[in-house]
Parts: sequence; structure tokens; C-alpha cells
Amino acid sequence: MRIITPFTASSTAMDVIAGVDFTGRAVIVTGASSGIGVETARALAAAGAHVTLAVRDLDAGRRTADDIAATTGNGLVAVRGLDLTDLDSIAAFAAGWNGPLHALIHNAGVMETPRKYTRYGWELQFATNHLGHFALTLALHDALAEAATTTGEARVVAVSSSGHGSSPVRFDDLFFRRRPYDAGHAYGQSKTAQILFAVEATRRWARHGITTNALMPGGIWTNLQRHWDPDRRARLKAAVPGKTPQQGAATSVLLAASPRLQGVSGRYFDDCAEAEPVEEIVEGLHGVRAWALDKDAARRLWDVSLALIDAARR
Repeated sequence: MRIITPFTASSTAMDVIAGVDFTGRAVIVTGASSGIGVETARALAAAGAHVTLAVRDLDAGRRTADDIAATTGNGLVAVRGLDLTDLDSIAAFAAGWNGPLHALIHNAGVMETPRKYTRYGWELQFATNHLGHFALTLALHDALAEAATTTGEARVVAVSSSGHGSSPVRFDDLFFRRRPYDAGHAYGQSKTAQILFAVEATRRWARHGITTNALMPGGIWTNLQRHWDPDRRARLKAAVPGKTPQQGAATSVLLAASPRLQGVSGRYFDDCAEAEPVEEIVEGLHGVRAWALDKDAARRLWDVSLALIDAARR
């Protein structure tokens, strides 16, 4: 049955978190020094959580942490460095984590970048949006499972996009070595990968008390679109009603903390409700393509991702 909540596209993260007590819960939000990551972290801090901002820019992270502490009255906002394109950085971050982890939010991301590769030979968008978060979550699995033993559940939240509708995961050429590079398709397959991660993590980890869901935050016009052609950005801004960052963070906060989602896993949400299957995602930015929920593709992606990470570490 499709999951519907009382919240809508106009709901804010603070609307969603109202009445939720997250005191004593530990939360990590990646990419939390700008955009919807800031408002996701702010709402969870307002509910009493101990929030860690996992960021590349430590100075920006510290400014954000100070702002969140000042606006929520919660001084338990930490900042730690994390580069999702660097496996050593990911390993160091996870090694430095102590205690249970109640929610991990895959918020960091890049969008439609020029063709670029990491030092492991991975295309940048797939590396940042999927593989880095995949490696981080595997490294923090035990902390998530520990949290589940005391509270009944730990949650992983993957911020995907309606952009997944532009491409399935192309296993035959993940990194555009043989086909011409298309920034939109590269972004699309990385966002499909984030949804497939939620599907397979559910199969593997539900028995550990770890739930995993993915989401589309909505059309929020931020620095994420800095690589877009200005005319295209202007056309879409005129056609698609934009959300504020506070509204864009609402679905992330819903999946991370709302009691309404207890036990729900392996699904994709938009506008604070489970998305409906569609044949095409149009300008309304709603719906989920079948390829993003394909269980066979999800298993294959997990195995391929493990192999890529193992090979990069050798």
C-alpha cells in the first residue's frame, strides 16, 4: 500500500519534526553546510538530536553549526571533515565515530558536472552521489545496528532526485569510457543508484533493525545547479514551482525521524509521500521509474560497488 502522510509539498522540515523528541539520538548529515542539508540538520537539532555535520569545507561547517546552535538552542552540533570521493577520508571518518548512530542522511551531492574522474578512475557524479555514500554506510553499519538494539530502529536516508528518470544504471559502461559523456545521464544513473541502494540495503539489513529509504526533495534552486546553462535554469524555474530549502528538507526529515515511518524501508518518496510508479518523469518532478526499484539491478549494483571499492583499496 502506498504511504501517504499529512504533510505536503508546502510542508517544512520544522512542520514535520514538530512533536518529535530526538533527544539522545545521534545523526550524521553529509553535505550539511549548504542548501537543504543545513535545514535538515537544523530541524533534527531542534528535536534534540546530537547532529554531526559531515562536510568538505570545515570553515563553512563551523559557521553552519554555530548558526544551528543559535537558532535551536542545541549546542550538540559537531563538525567533521569528509570527502566522499576519497576512501581514506571515508575510512578515517568512520574510524573516528564512537557509539550508536540513529540516522545517517546521504545529503551531499553534485549535479551535472563537466566530465571528471576521481583518482580511482570513477566518474565524479557516480563516485560522490553513490559510491562514497555506499562506502560510508558500510563502514558505519555496526554503529547503525547498535542504535537499533536500543531504540528498535536506525535509519538511512538517501537524497536522490527525479533526475533518476533520465537513466538506469548502465552496468556496461558506468563511467562513460566507451559512450559519449552526458552530464544529465551521468547524474541520472547516480541518482538511480541511490534508490537501488535503499532497495538492496533493505533486503540485507532489515533484520538488523536498519531501514533505508530514498527521496526526491523537490525543485530547490540552489548552488547545486551551478553547472547548468543559464537559459535552461531560467526556463525550468519558470515552469516548476520552486521550494524553499526548508520545504526541500521536509521529506528527508520525515524519513529520518518521523514515527509515521516506523518500519518502512526500501521505498522512494517525494513531497512527503511515497512516489507512484510512472513511465516518464515530466516537469512536475513526481514519480519513480521501474528501473530504480528493480531488485535484480539492486543486488547487482551492490556487488559491483563492493568490487569497485575493494579494487580501489588494493
